[in-house]
Amino acid sequence: MAIEFTDEDADDGDAAPSMNTTPLIDVLLVLLVMLIITIPIRLHSVSMDLPGGLPPPDAPKPLVVQVEVSAGNQIQWNGERVVDRAALELLLQAAAQQAPAPEIHVRADPKAKYDTVASILTAAQRQGLQKIGVVGLESYAKPVL
Repeated sequence: MAIEFTDEDADDGDAAPSMNTTPLIDVLLVLLVMLIITIPIRLHSVSMDLPGGLPPPDAPKPLVVQVEVSAGNQIQWNGERVVDRAALELLLQAAAQQAPAPEIHVRADPKAKYDTVASILTAAQRQGLQKIGVVGLESYAKPVL
């Protein structure tokens, strides 16, 4: 039901009888920009439990197990050669059963296969060890010739 005007009602010099929507659109755009700015940006985040401070000075040093992977994908446990993956699983299982679980430090040669290092990390995680780290990453910063 719109209002219709005939030619005899319209004056040529007058403005058309319609609402000016330009200020309305301006206000709506400003409100839209304010809404976009105030919405918090959700980033993908990982929850981490970080230590709450320095350990007490009389705290014992944690037991550290050095696992090394050579360029030929040979695995060593604290300097002793591990013959196969089953032996590595047994060593990790024994380490997981110790009262204070040891830290596992994995050091890989730059020419070692990623698959070997990844299998060590997943095997340690499967056994329930939680203090696992890859050390010696400074050798990857230099180009390998």
